[in-house]
Formats: sequence, structure tokens, C-alpha cells
Amino acid sequence: MPHIAMLEKTFDPKTVEPRLYAAWEASGAFAPTDDPKAEPFSIVIPPPNVTGSLHIGHALNNTLQDVLIRFERMRGKAALWLPGTDHAGIATQMVVERQLAQEGNQSRRDLGRDEFVAKVWEWKAKSGGTIVNQLRRLGASCDWSRERFTLDEGLSAAVRKVFVTLYKQNLIYRDKRLVNWDPHFQTAISDLEVEQREVDGHYWHFAYPLEDGSGEIVVATTRPETMLGDTAVAVHPRDERYTQLIGKAVRLPIVNRPIPIIADEYPDPEKGSGAVKITPAHDFNDFAVGKRHNLPMINIFDDFARLNDNVPLEYRGLDRFKAREKVVAEFEALGLLRGIEKTRHVVPHGDRSGVVVEPYLTDQWYVAADVLAKPAIKAVEDGATVFVPKAWEKTYFEWMRNIQPWCVSRQLWWGHRIPAWFGPDGEVFVQETEEEARRQAREHYGHDVELTQDEDVLDTWFSSALWPFSTLGWPEKTEDLRRFYPTHTLVTGFDIIFFWVARMMMQGIQFMDEVPFKRVFINALVRDATGAKMSKSKGNVMDPLELVDDFGADALRFTLTAMSGQARDIKLSRQRIEGYRNFGTKLWNATRFCQMNGCARAEGFDPAQVKAPLNRWIVGETTRTAKAVTEALADCGFDEAANALYRFIWNRFCDWYVELAKPLLNGEDAAAKAETQATAAWVLDVILTLLHPVMPFITEELWGQTADLGAPRGHRDFLMTARWPELPYSLIDPAADAEIDLIIEAISEGRSVRSELNVPPAARPPLLVVEASEAQRRVIEASAPLIAQLLRVAEVRFVDAAPEGAIPYVVDGATLALPVAEFIDLAAERARLSKEVANLASDIERAAKKLSNPDFVSRAPEEVVEENRERLAEAETAKAKLEGALARLGAVA
Repeated sequence: MPHIAMLEKTFDPKTVEPRLYAAWEASGAFAPTDDPKAEPFSIVIPPPNVTGSLHIGHALNNTLQDVLIRFERMRGKAALWLPGTDHAGIATQMVVERQLAQEGNQSRRDLGRDEFVAKVWEWKAKSGGTIVNQLRRLGASCDWSRERFTLDEGLSAAVRKVFVTLYKQNLIYRDKRLVNWDPHFQTAISDLEVEQREVDGHYWHFAYPLEDGSGEIVVATTRPETMLGDTAVAVHPRDERYTQLIGKAVRLPIVNRPIPIIADEYPDPEKGSGAVKITPAHDFNDFAVGKRHNLPMINIFDDFARLNDNVPLEYRGLDRFKAREKVVAEFEALGLLRGIEKTRHVVPHGDRSGVVVEPYLTDQWYVAADVLAKPAIKAVEDGATVFVPKAWEKTYFEWMRNIQPWCVSRQLWWGHRIPAWFGPDGEVFVQETEEEARRQAREHYGHDVELTQDEDVLDTWFSSALWPFSTLGWPEKTEDLRRFYPTHTLVTGFDIIFFWVARMMMQGIQFMDEVPFKRVFINALVRDATGAKMSKSKGNVMDPLELVDDFGADALRFTLTAMSGQARDIKLSRQRIEGYRNFGTKLWNATRFCQMNGCARAEGFDPAQVKAPLNRWIVGETTRTAKAVTEALADCGFDEAANALYRFIWNRFCDWYVELAKPLLNGEDAAAKAETQATAAWVLDVILTLLHPVMPFITEELWGQTADLGAPRGHRDFLMTARWPELPYSLIDPAADAEIDLIIEAISEGRSVRSELNVPPAARPPLLVVEASEAQRRVIEASAPLIAQLLRVAEVRFVDAAPEGAIPYVVDGATLALPVAEFIDLAAERARLSKEVANLASDIERAAKKLSNPDFVSRAPEEVVEENRERLAEAETAKAKLEGALARLGAVA
């Protein structure tokens, strides 16, 4: 055998990770195979904002996508993970506007539209690739040669085509309706971009005098300034207090105009005075009332939420909150302020600007989402697309079945400009290009006219909704589109089921006549170690790049994968990540052990032909693990796959196989030694392959470093392109399992007895075999020196009965015993254990009482409730363990 360079003592992720990633990328290994027989498997990345930096949620989401894509690539599929970024309208415009203000105290309006948009493209070229490079550090094996951007030329053409097509199908229309208006950005925003914040406020009770002078009606409002736009007072038709006033009018103070008293089901007679001021242009409920009664809709604000020319002269140009103060003061001066009541109420704020959002009456473009939603609902009902976990389907259905028209126009400059042009009389021409719009206008007017393009851009989510097919080349009929649409799995967070998943379903079915993905995996939320949501204000945010620096990408990836249970959030702690880094170190050291002991691949090695029970056992354990990991990853059982790998690699291979193999590796039987060396090398190759999707860097490094150990592998390229193991169940040998498991359990249970009863480490009692079958006696006798060494006992002895003071334990029907009476005080141990059991019983009772209290469960923070549940489970486990130890002591005569 040629000289083999020994592995370094430790794995150094800081040097290995960038080297390996660069080599993978340069080799073209991230691209799907061009083998026409390979089954396609595609994932489109949820495009991060071009302004973004990698946060822990991105790290989780992209780790899980990479695990899947590496797994399916190794299974021989044409695996495509298509990357890209989102132009992120408001977010990007905000970044560049802030930069302009800092650099030269300029605004976008100072620059003008074209120059400002050029500045944004300039910023994007310089700073927009940050998150893409950060994804590389995580190990993301995207096909970067296919990277897309929602504002690139191809996607822009797709957006225009979709808009025009929907318009011609009467599924996009222009309407004057109330929108959520963000005065900071001077744009409409969607309901999903509105953050409801609870704030301290007031109810101001105003008297509106009846026009005939016979009395007054009192109304209450939290927004006094809006009364300047009131066009009615509404009362309930069955509210007897007001029956005689319906149809009469009040004179609106300050404005001094009469407005009618109308009957409508909207007012609640039990609430306040039962009368409600109606401002159709500035309240969503009032807008509906106004529509029902054909009321005037008076808009009193401009785009900056300053009062406009529809209000008395002295109010014009005032900021809304200044106007509020002035209205209240004037009511007081008029003697019409009937009271001020403190309240705590919910006020809508823009999620990016942080300013109070105003309901605002404007002309906007809308998508008839209710029409598009119907086939998208049916697709999930029929199972064409499935959600994992399935419970998220309910969230999807609830939103889709109550969907409202989707306002898709935004009053921004950065984004897809709406392909609509207006003629001099306001006639609109919707076409993909200006030339087509001019041609249509010429046909309409009979001559050329000046056209003005709509100033607005489309909601960022409009282009994102086309992502699964536009990124593959649509509307062109490309080979990628034919091969990779529909995509297979979408991995995303629950918070964008409405924003993105639902809209992709609607547009995918509308334009491709097929669902955009077959499966939607909703990943968990990453919280801090206590279960609290991470936030900058709490100071508990964990930076994934810092964690990669400290522990390596593999440790972070394994932690996130292992904790990605489908029914729970992830409680992330540095200690947990450190623990999984130690797991990588354990594998590294086990590989070094194999190297030092001459473990090497043997030419023609067949795992089905091994003879030694230990080797037959580890071959079977490897087969079970391969089956478990394959099934788990195929079903998005990420945590099950990671935990199966951890148990097998740490416990079965590194702990037990390595220890139990030492006598064979150091023994005189040359055939057994050679077989063990070849078996260990085979198992190690399978381990590296199975672990690779989760921990790609350390496995690829070990694969490369062990390439020259013995016979060459069939696959000489990167591990990431090696074939996934498919091992037959026939490799599992129940007889070998029974033999080796008996040895392992005899040692493990003996160690538990020693630990539970505080037997000093230096104590060397004998291990007594009291009862065992003939086959079990042979196994124990053959392995007696090893059992004695690992259990730290003086000897293994066969006896007819256990002496007084011996602690019995049962393993697979065999009775073993440890005589420990001379090393511990049995009575003191009984007392200690009884006391600990009583303490735990008290803890369990306390926690159970708390958790059975509905008030506590409903009012306490979620993380506190979860912490109490975990404490209860831990206490119950510990109590059962100590009770077992007490029972053992009770068996001692």
C-alpha cells in the first residue's frame, strides 16, 4: 500500500470551506446533469431582497433547500436549484433615498425619475450581491449560472405579458377605492404590509347640532381631523332613540355644511351613543356605508397626509396631527366637545416606514384575485400541491376563500412600471410596448396623439408571483421550462403563504395551466434558546455568519436540520451548535483512527460476505441508517434524517464499533483483521455519503483525504456528485444484531447502575452472569475481557445466584448483577434516591398544576408555556429513571 498522508489533527473550516466551495463551483457540479434519462427535480429559491443580508431565517430556509437538492442530485436526478434576488421595491428605494439624504441632502424628486432609477441600478451593481455571496458561505449549491433578478430583462418581459394578458381577460382593472396609504413613501401598500400596533389614544366625543336646531347627535372618534370629510351620520334602523331623526340632517361644525342622518346596519346601538360619523374617503367601514347609500366621498388629504383644498382655508396644508389638535380646540371653543376618554387601541402602521397608515381614496390597479383563487384552491383540495406539515393547508384555504381584490399598483419609482398609457382624454391603452400602445391609440383616435405612461410601478409580489415559470424562460418555450416546470418542492416560511405562495399558485395555474410546485414545505421559526422571538430590541439576534465564523458552516447546518421538526419552532443556542461541531470532530477523529489502524477499501469488497459478527452487525446498522435517512429526506423529515445520522455515527460507529473492533484490529487473526479494516473503510464511505447533504464541507474534505486509502472508489470525482447508497435489507443479520446488542447492553446498563448509585469510578466489582441462555453465555464468555475493560469491572464471572448486596439488571432476558455493597452505603443511597424522587414529584405536581390552568396557558408568553412543558417532561423522565434505580436497590436482599 502506498504511503498515505495522515489527516490533520483537527478540521479547519476557515480554510477548507472557501477552498472546497470554489472548487465545486468551478467544476460546474451545481448544474443539473444533461442526461436526458435523469428525472428532473427542481427548486426555486425564495428570492431574498437585493437589499438583504443573511439572517438566521434565511440560514434555516436555505440549508433545508440545499439538503434536499444535494440529496436528490446524489440520487441521480437532474437537480436544479435556481437562485435569484428580488428588486424589493419599497425596501430598495428606501435604502437609496436614505443614501442620497446622507450624501448631499437630496431627495429622489430633486433628481427626477430617470436619474433616481439610474442611481438605484448603480447601488444594486455595487451592493446588491451581498446576500448571494453570503449564501455561498453557507454552502448553498445553487446553479449560479442561471441566477435571475426580478427586474432583469427576461423577467420584465414576463411581467408585462402577464399584466397585459390579465387586463385583456378583464382580470386586471382600474378602480377608485380605499387603499392603505403610507404617507412616508407616498404609496399604497397591501394589507399584508400593514403592522397593527397597540397605542395609547383618545376618544373625542363631538356634538353635531341638528340642522333644525332641535337638538344634537353625539359621535365619538379617535381621528378628529377626519370629521372635515364627514358626509353623513349613521344610526341603526332599530335604534329607537334615533328613529324620528332618520332622514333629517345635522350641520357639520367647522365646515358648516348639512349632512344627512342615515339608517344602516353598521352602527352598534350598544356602543357609545349608537351614532357613527361617516367619512367614506378615509375609513374602510365608512367606505362600504358610503357605497350603500351613494354618499359623496370627500378626500381631505394629499399624498403626504397634509390637508388639501377640500377643507376650510385655515386647515389647508396642515399636517394631519396638527389638524387634529386644531379640530379639538375648535370644538371646545364652539362648546361642542362633550368629553375626552382615554383608550388603548390598534392603529395601522407601515411595516417599513413605521408611520401611521391612512385609508386613502385613489385610483389604483387591481387584480380580480377571487377569480384566480378558485382553481388554486381546487389544486390543493385535489392534492396537486400538498403542504407539509398538512396543517398549513387550513391557513391557505382560509385566506384564499376570503380573498379581496389585490391592489397591485405602487406609487414608487423603483420597480416594473405599469404598461399602461393614457390619451389626452384619459382613455387607457394597455400594451406590452409603447409602440403597440401608440398603434392602438392611433386606431382609437384616428390620428397620432400624445400618450403619457402610468407613473406607478407594480407591487413587488406581482413579479415574485411569476417566479417559478418566468425564471425558467417563460414566455419563451425554453428547454428549461419544459424540463423543470412544475418545480418539485418549495421551502418557505409560514409568513409568506399569503404574500407569495398563494399568488404563485394563482399565476402558475393561470399561465402554465399547471401548479407551480408539487409540495410546499413550511419551515419553522428560529427563536432564541429560551424560545423568545429574536429581535434587535431584545438583543437576542444570532448572526448566522458570525456562527459560521465561530463553529463552521457544517455545525450550523446540522443544528438547523436536526431541530427542524415539523410541529415546533427551533430554539437555537450557541451551546447546541458547539455540540454539533463536536459531532463533526468525533467523525474526524474516527476517520483518523481508521487511518492509523490500516482501514482501507478492499478490491471487490462485498458487505454481504463479511464473517465476523461485529462486522455483520455494523453492516446491518449502516443499512438501517441508509434506509431511515433516505425515507426521511424524501418526506422532508429533516430532523429525523439528522437524528438518525447522529445516533448511528456517534453512538453505533464511533463509540461502539470503533471500541469493539480494537481486539480484531490488534489481534493475531489476519483474516479477521483484514475484514475489519475493509468493513470500517466501507462503512466510512457510506457515512460520508449519507451525511454529505447536511454537512457538505467536512464530508467532502474527508472523502478527498481518504481517496487513496486502499482500492480506488468507483466514483473518483467530488463526493457531492457520488451516487446515493442503496443497500438491500438482506444485509441486516438478526443473529449478529442479537450478539453485539447483548454486549453493548450489558456494558451500557452496567454503566447506568454505577452512575445512578454513585459507585466510585475507581471501584472494580466483578460482573456476575446469573442467568443466560447457552448462546448468550458463549457471546459473553468470548467478549469477557472487552466487557470487563469497558465496564471497568475486575472480571466477568458466571454464578448460580447473586450474593447479598449485588444489584441485578436484565439484558435481553439475561440476568446480570454488580456486587457494589462494599463500595457504597446502600441505606444512604436509598435515602438519597427517595429524597430526589420526592423532590421531582413535587416539581411535577407544580408544573402540571400550572399547565392545567387555562388562564396561565392563554395569557403567559408562548415561550414560558413551552419551557414549563419541557421542564415537566424532563422531571418525569428523571423521576422514572431514579425510581428504576430504587427498584434495583429494593431487589437487594
